[in-house]
Amino acid sequence: MFGLFAYDLIEGDKSSSLPPGFFFAKFFYFSLSMNSKNNKKTIRGWAMFDWANSAYNLVITSTIFPAYYAIITTTQQHGDQVFFFGRQFTNTALSSYALSLAYLLMALLLPVLSSIADYRGNKKIFMQIFTYIGGVACAGLFFFRLETLELGIICFTLAAMGYIGGVMFNNSYLPEIATPDQQDRVSAQGFAYGYVGSVLLQIICFAFVLKPELFGISDASLPARLSFLLVGIWWISFAQIPFKVLPAGSPNYKAVNKNMVKSGFQELQKVWQQLNEMKLLKRYLLAFFFYSMGVQTIMLASTGFGEKILKLGTSKLIATLLVIQLVAILGALIMGYFARKFGNLKVLIFVVIIWIGVCISAFYISNEYQFYVLAALVGLVMGGIQSISRSTYSKLIPEKTPDTASFFSFYDVTEKMAIVIGLASFGFIEEFTGNMRISALSLTAFFIIGLLVLISILFMKPAELKRLQPE
Repeated sequence: MFGLFAYDLIEGDKSSSLPPGFFFAKFFYFSLSMNSKNNKKTIRGWAMFDWANSAYNLVITSTIFPAYYAIITTTQQHGDQVFFFGRQFTNTALSSYALSLAYLLMALLLPVLSSIADYRGNKKIFMQIFTYIGGVACAGLFFFRLETLELGIICFTLAAMGYIGGVMFNNSYLPEIATPDQQDRVSAQGFAYGYVGSVLLQIICFAFVLKPELFGISDASLPARLSFLLVGIWWISFAQIPFKVLPAGSPNYKAVNKNMVKSGFQELQKVWQQLNEMKLLKRYLLAFFFYSMGVQTIMLASTGFGEKILKLGTSKLIATLLVIQLVAILGALIMGYFARKFGNLKVLIFVVIIWIGVCISAFYISNEYQFYVLAALVGLVMGGIQSISRSTYSKLIPEKTPDTASFFSFYDVTEKMAIVIGLASFGFIEEFTGNMRISALSLTAFFIIGLLVLISILFMKPAELKRLQPE
């Protein structure tokens, strides 16, 4: 490796206009990174980013915001119909459209931004930008009432974009801070930190929402709006820890030209071309694409399912989702241990089979106690499949590549498009059949396809599977 860098230092790219001293900077960065992997302080700092932003995922995406939004946008005069910039929408459809728009925009932006980050070696700056956008947008939801619907939906969309962008750039650090044999453990540690952090803030928010009289709150909307403000403050405040300890990134001026928009998609094309030569990674991404349609749709639609099908009510749904988060902490750690013991691939196959069982069970459950048991099972496999999916992809990325942001941009675009398709099909099937249970059952098709692709990987050449073997 040092010989290759020495060659770069001596020969360089004589036809390019690289900045003076670039090869020396690159040599210094990689020499330093070789000694900084598996650093406990860096890993803890990296995991704290999950701690910081997971509060958004729980409070805004899953619990308090959906309940608050449904309440304030359902009126005696218009029912569940709302007017957004003069156009009439069903309230839940409007929020779904806003979330889908956020995912679509980020699927288009991430290739460009990751290209810039790889070119400039400044991925941390993009993490900071998206964190501040997301955090400020969450805080802006404090002013969200029915009469400020447009402001609320815009803030909701921006908060989602901030979360998506921050997660992508944070994920791209994984191969830089941990060696392949430690990435399962480190990925699980990040998810565990995220679940703990989100649960702690959720408990604080619950105190305001469920017992407002203890704090002298008489405005019925204030507890929820105060929760949104706290999410923004929490997100930005704790993100300062990873911002302090994580490296800026590795400059890679050879990767792209100066037309960043064009080169962003050239980077995706370059990653795709590399994937064509990496049969294992390509097949894994195909499996990930299909089972992510099911996983992410269940996570985003579970609150609506519990309310619409079982009529659980806000307090029971919030308590249930809190249990899911607590169980998910254990799930992420357990699955990380199993991956080290049995290998990533076998664990993913096992977890996807459980998800298929979850979808089938959702079709038949008829009371809240069955829902609680199913929710606990979802929590167990939710943390596990997210953690192992991230670390598996990280393991399969070419070692010592400077384009980690571009590779994880491709991973995130894959996941975001899976979410858009999953949510759209879930809603369409519900509208077509009039039964959300059938929508849940239909998700088994995505999981089955993902499962079959994962199983097919077992029959690949042993040399190709070496990086997924138990430690």
